[in-house]
Amino acid sequence: MTDLSSRNPDWWRQAVVYQVYPRSFADADGDGFGDIRGVTERLTHLAGLGVDALWLSPFYPSELADGGYDVADYRDVDPRLGTLADFDAMVAEAHRLGLKLIVDLVPNHTSRLHPWFQEALAAGPGSPARARYVFHDGRGAHGELPPTDWQSVFGGSAWRRVPDGQWYLHLFIPEQPDLNWDHEEVREDFRTTLRFWSDRGVDGFRVDVAHALAKDLSEPLRDLGTPELSADATLDQLPPGTHPFYDRDEVHAIYRDWRRILDSYTPPRMAVAEAWVPSARRALYARPDELGQAFNFEYLQAGWDADELRGVITGSLETAHAAGASATWVLSNHDVVRHASRLMLPPGTDANTWLLSGGHAPDIDPVAGLRRARAATLLMLALPGSSYVYQGEELGLPEVADLPFEVLQDPVWEQTGHLNKGRDGCRVPLPWTRTGPSYSFGAGAAWLPQPESFGAYAVEAQDGTEGSTLELYRAALKLRRKLLTGETLTWTAGTPAGVLDFVRGDGWRCVTNLSGAALPLPAGEVLLSSGPSAAGSIDPDTTVWLG
Repeated sequence: MTDLSSRNPDWWRQAVVYQVYPRSFADADGDGFGDIRGVTERLTHLAGLGVDALWLSPFYPSELADGGYDVADYRDVDPRLGTLADFDAMVAEAHRLGLKLIVDLVPNHTSRLHPWFQEALAAGPGSPARARYVFHDGRGAHGELPPTDWQSVFGGSAWRRVPDGQWYLHLFIPEQPDLNWDHEEVREDFRTTLRFWSDRGVDGFRVDVAHALAKDLSEPLRDLGTPELSADATLDQLPPGTHPFYDRDEVHAIYRDWRRILDSYTPPRMAVAEAWVPSARRALYARPDELGQAFNFEYLQAGWDADELRGVITGSLETAHAAGASATWVLSNHDVVRHASRLMLPPGTDANTWLLSGGHAPDIDPVAGLRRARAATLLMLALPGSSYVYQGEELGLPEVADLPFEVLQDPVWEQTGHLNKGRDGCRVPLPWTRTGPSYSFGAGAAWLPQPESFGAYAVEAQDGTEGSTLELYRAALKLRRKLLTGETLTWTAGTPAGVLDFVRGDGWRCVTNLSGAALPLPAGEVLLSSGPSAAGSIDPDTTVWLG
């Protein structure tokens, strides 16, 4: 059994981490938004589920221009979510229940409301205050053109002009000005932030947009030359480490500096990078002297196809091993269509087009989607490494694809001129009971409307119900904790087409049937199955663990 106690500095290597999007988890004060006290009151749900840690998405003061990822103060709690005292109480209760706590850190950009940025706007061109950010004169006869052709992730130029004529960089939305990580004051402030939360008992950090901090700001600034392409696309066209603002080699010195701080605590604080980079480059972020672990987005993006998944799994394990890290696996998070819906979309379907149709082009069978999601989950939990679970997936929640346009909150909707529906459909607040104005998310209505179908998915509806998705997760996580030892797997020879079959180092076996036909059940004791099958077989879209 893997030791996940406070005495084990490597508790994170095969942990199950539950992502809490705090504004949508639980609302203790009845204002329609989730809050820190709501998280604390529901921690027994996570402990009973059997996860090892929770990852708390941003809870800092913010104008919510990007769901909290526009941070106005890195060392405080948004008043709408609570206080530092509430945070400390949450940490104490999590640790009492045996749960670790990971917090989101957003170092690439601040909110436009951050005191530093307000100071920069007031100070004017050439001031020390502006040096903390990326300000630059424009091109053209009167500086009326952006300094470069760099594009924002959410569409349009990555530069915004201020009244005095200069431009500032925002790789995301204009409300998120990019910091200048060449500036020592920026680096020192984040060292202070790491210590601030670590001193309050935080066990680790999830680093947002970890690959974007270092930028080539040497003169003249470089155009990418392909403004019609996304930054991710241009990343693949340039020699590794040379993109002007993504995945530059210089970024690793920042994380080596952080690691010295994280390792000064007992046990050392863990960290995981959100780095959208090719797998060989991802390994650099996961090195032991840097963040130690990095998200594996190839797995999330893989289709429901045995050959594709086997290739991704094999490659991911090799990449993690090369870095001296453990692999990471994730099926859903706050930025993507929930996998109970996404895995049912036909290959080649554009997820945004499907969302714009309200989830009707094509229609998705929720029963079939849930069956496939359960099989995918049991497969993920059998893999060596850490599994990151997004809130609500233990209930089998589908994407809320039919949110009315007028209720959308995601800035992507406005930033793209109503061409991209955004991520609100996976952020709809959780249902805790079968009935009530927000299914007991809070005392009143929630900040995003919940569909009537949510009552059937509620914790109350599934708790103690044999065969429910909630009980499947509880059983799987309890069994997983007993079964885990090493961090390797061996693929079974002679596996039929459309089937994934592997044995873990300590002898237990996972078989997933992704084909369209029933598969004969291999010899061995059935420890757990993601769904019912005919006697002596494994039905399509089913995963079985064998002992």
